[in-house]
Amino acid sequence: MSRRRPLSSFWRDRRGVSAVEFALIAPVMIVMYCGLAEVTQAMMAQRRLSNIASQIGDLVAQSNQTGPTKMADVFTIGGIIMAPFPTATLRMCVASVTSDATGRDTVAWSRASGTMTNCPAQGAVLTNVPVGVLPASRSVILARASYVYTSPIKLVMPASITFQRTFYLRPRKAETILWSTTS
Repeated sequence: MSRRRPLSSFWRDRRGVSAVEFALIAPVMIVMYCGLAEVTQAMMAQRRLSNIASQIGDLVAQSNQTGPTKMADVFTIGGIIMAPFPTATLRMCVASVTSDATGRDTVAWSRASGTMTNCPAQGAVLTNVPVGVLPASRSVILARASYVYTSPIKLVMPASITFQRTFYLRPRKAETILWSTTS
Protein backbone atom coordinates (compact mmCIF):
# COMPACT_ATOMS: atom_id res chain seq x y z
CA MET A 1 0.00 0.00 0.00
CA SER A 2 2.85 2.36 0.64
CA ARG A 3 3.92 2.00 -2.97
CA ARG A 4 0.58 3.15 -4.32
CA ARG A 5 0.60 6.50 -2.58
CA PRO A 6 3.80 7.88 -4.15
CA LEU A 7 2.69 6.60 -7.56
CA SER A 8 -0.75 8.19 -7.29
CA SER A 9 0.77 11.47 -6.11
CA PHE A 10 3.16 11.34 -9.09
CA TRP A 11 0.26 11.24 -11.57
CA ARG A 12 -1.48 14.16 -9.86
CA ASP A 13 1.63 16.35 -9.71
CA ARG A 14 1.31 19.18 -12.31
CA ARG A 15 4.63 20.95 -11.79
CA GLY A 16 6.32 19.69 -15.02
CA VAL A 17 3.36 19.93 -17.40
CA SER A 18 4.59 23.13 -19.08
CA ALA A 19 8.02 21.66 -19.72
CA VAL A 20 6.54 18.51 -21.23
CA GLU A 21 4.14 20.50 -23.43
CA PHE A 22 7.00 22.69 -24.62
CA ALA A 23 9.13 19.63 -25.38
CA LEU A 24 6.30 18.21 -27.50
CA ILE A 25 5.46 21.44 -29.34
CA ALA A 26 8.94 22.98 -29.80
CA PRO A 27 10.13 20.66 -32.62
CA VAL A 28 6.93 21.25 -34.57
CA MET A 29 7.24 25.02 -34.15
CA ILE A 30 10.91 25.00 -35.18
CA VAL A 31 10.11 23.00 -38.34
CA MET A 32 7.24 25.38 -39.15
CA TYR A 33 9.46 28.43 -38.62
CA CYS A 34 12.25 27.03 -40.80
CA GLY A 35 9.72 25.95 -43.42
CA LEU A 36 8.20 29.41 -43.60
CA ALA A 37 11.66 30.94 -43.85
CA GLU A 38 12.58 28.57 -46.69
CA VAL A 39 9.35 29.17 -48.62
CA THR A 40 9.67 32.94 -48.18
CA GLN A 41 13.24 32.90 -49.50
CA ALA A 42 12.19 30.79 -52.48
CA MET A 43 9.35 33.19 -53.26
CA MET A 44 11.75 36.14 -53.08
CA ALA A 45 14.13 34.40 -55.50
CA GLN A 46 11.24 33.66 -57.87
CA ARG A 47 10.09 37.29 -57.82
CA ARG A 48 13.59 38.55 -58.46
CA LEU A 49 13.84 36.18 -61.41
CA SER A 50 10.59 37.56 -62.85
CA ASN A 51 11.97 41.07 -62.40
CA ILE A 52 15.21 40.09 -64.14
CA ALA A 53 13.44 38.63 -67.17
CA SER A 54 11.25 41.71 -67.45
CA GLN A 55 14.08 44.20 -66.97
CA ILE A 56 16.61 42.67 -69.35
CA GLY A 57 13.99 42.50 -72.08
CA ASP A 58 12.89 46.05 -71.39
CA LEU A 59 16.46 47.37 -71.53
CA VAL A 60 16.99 45.82 -74.96
CA ALA A 61 13.55 46.88 -76.23
CA GLN A 62 14.33 50.54 -75.45
CA SER A 63 17.18 50.81 -77.95
CA ASN A 64 17.47 50.74 -81.75
CA GLN A 65 20.29 48.23 -81.80
CA THR A 66 22.32 46.11 -79.46
CA GLY A 67 25.54 44.16 -79.54
CA PRO A 68 28.02 42.20 -77.45
CA THR A 69 29.02 45.10 -75.18
CA LYS A 70 25.45 46.17 -74.45
CA MET A 71 24.35 42.57 -73.87
CA ALA A 72 27.22 42.02 -71.43
CA ASP A 73 26.01 45.11 -69.53
CA VAL A 74 22.41 43.87 -69.60
CA PHE A 75 23.43 40.49 -68.20
CA THR A 76 25.53 42.21 -65.51
CA ILE A 77 22.45 44.21 -64.51
CA GLY A 78 20.48 40.97 -64.30
CA GLY A 79 23.06 39.58 -61.90
CA ILE A 80 22.89 42.71 -59.76
CA ILE A 81 19.09 42.48 -59.55
CA MET A 82 19.40 38.91 -58.25
CA ALA A 83 21.43 40.03 -55.20
CA PRO A 84 21.65 38.93 -52.40
CA PHE A 85 21.01 35.49 -53.90
CA PRO A 86 24.01 33.72 -55.46
CA THR A 87 24.17 34.10 -59.25
CA ALA A 88 26.09 30.93 -60.11
CA THR A 89 22.91 29.20 -61.35
CA LEU A 90 21.32 32.29 -62.96
CA ARG A 91 20.89 31.97 -66.72
CA MET A 92 19.55 34.70 -69.00
CA CYS A 93 18.66 34.84 -72.67
CA VAL A 94 17.57 37.68 -74.94
CA ALA A 95 16.45 37.14 -78.53
CA SER A 96 14.81 39.13 -81.29
CA VAL A 97 11.93 37.22 -82.86
CA THR A 98 10.46 38.44 -86.14
CA SER A 99 7.32 37.32 -87.89
CA ASP A 100 6.97 37.33 -91.65
CA ALA A 101 3.80 38.14 -93.61
CA THR A 102 2.57 34.57 -93.21
CA GLY A 103 3.02 34.59 -89.42
CA ARG A 104 6.13 32.41 -89.31
CA ASP A 105 8.16 33.38 -86.22
CA THR A 106 11.94 33.29 -86.73
CA VAL A 107 14.79 34.20 -84.37
CA ALA A 108 16.77 37.07 -85.90
CA TRP A 109 19.49 36.97 -83.22
CA SER A 110 19.89 35.62 -79.71
CA ARG A 111 22.41 35.80 -76.90
CA ALA A 112 22.59 33.92 -73.62
CA SER A 113 24.54 34.29 -70.43
CA GLY A 114 26.15 31.06 -69.39
CA THR A 115 24.93 27.79 -70.80
CA MET A 116 21.20 28.30 -71.04
CA THR A 117 19.69 25.25 -72.67
CA ASN A 118 16.36 26.72 -73.74
CA CYS A 119 17.65 29.84 -75.49
CA PRO A 120 16.50 29.73 -79.13
CA ALA A 121 19.28 29.73 -81.72
CA GLN A 122 19.57 32.29 -84.47
CA GLY A 123 17.46 31.25 -87.47
CA ALA A 124 15.29 28.89 -85.43
CA VAL A 125 11.57 28.87 -86.18
CA LEU A 126 9.52 29.22 -83.00
CA THR A 127 6.14 27.59 -82.69
CA ASN A 128 5.49 28.40 -79.04
CA VAL A 129 5.04 32.19 -79.16
CA PRO A 130 1.65 32.89 -77.55
CA VAL A 131 -1.14 33.91 -79.91
CA GLY A 132 -1.54 37.68 -80.11
CA VAL A 133 1.96 38.46 -78.87
CA LEU A 134 3.60 38.66 -82.28
CA PRO A 135 1.43 39.86 -85.18
CA ALA A 136 2.50 39.15 -88.78
CA SER A 137 5.33 41.36 -90.11
CA ARG A 138 6.36 42.54 -86.61
CA SER A 139 9.04 41.71 -84.09
CA VAL A 140 9.36 41.23 -80.33
CA ILE A 141 12.15 40.83 -77.85
CA LEU A 142 12.05 37.50 -76.05
CA ALA A 143 13.64 37.68 -72.60
CA ARG A 144 14.05 34.45 -70.70
CA ALA A 145 15.65 33.75 -67.35
CA SER A 146 16.08 30.64 -65.24
CA TYR A 147 17.43 30.14 -61.74
CA VAL A 148 18.13 27.04 -59.71
CA TYR A 149 17.21 27.88 -56.12
CA THR A 150 18.80 25.86 -53.35
CA SER A 151 17.61 26.51 -49.83
CA PRO A 152 20.39 27.31 -47.36
CA ILE A 153 18.51 25.52 -44.55
CA LYS A 154 17.36 22.40 -46.49
CA LEU A 155 15.06 21.30 -43.68
CA VAL A 156 11.74 21.49 -45.53
CA MET A 157 13.08 21.95 -49.09
CA PRO A 158 16.05 19.57 -49.39
CA ALA A 159 16.02 19.52 -53.20
CA SER A 160 16.73 22.41 -55.55
CA ILE A 161 13.91 24.11 -57.45
CA THR A 162 14.31 25.55 -60.95
CA PHE A 163 12.38 28.74 -61.67
CA GLN A 164 11.88 29.93 -65.26
CA ARG A 165 10.30 33.09 -66.63
CA THR A 166 9.75 34.32 -70.20
CA PHE A 167 8.67 37.80 -71.26
CA TYR A 168 7.87 39.20 -74.70
CA LEU A 169 8.37 42.95 -75.21
CA ARG A 170 7.74 45.06 -78.28
CA PRO A 171 10.56 47.33 -79.48
CA ARG A 172 9.88 50.95 -78.59
CA LYS A 173 12.03 53.05 -80.92
CA ALA A 174 12.19 50.87 -84.04
CA GLU A 175 10.27 48.10 -85.74
CA THR A 176 13.01 45.63 -84.89
CA ILE A 177 16.11 45.71 -82.70
CA LEU A 178 19.19 45.17 -84.87
CA TRP A 179 22.30 43.27 -83.84
CA SER A 180 25.53 45.20 -84.31
CA THR A 181 28.96 43.77 -83.54
CA THR A 182 30.18 47.27 -82.63
CA SER A 183 27.56 47.98 -79.94
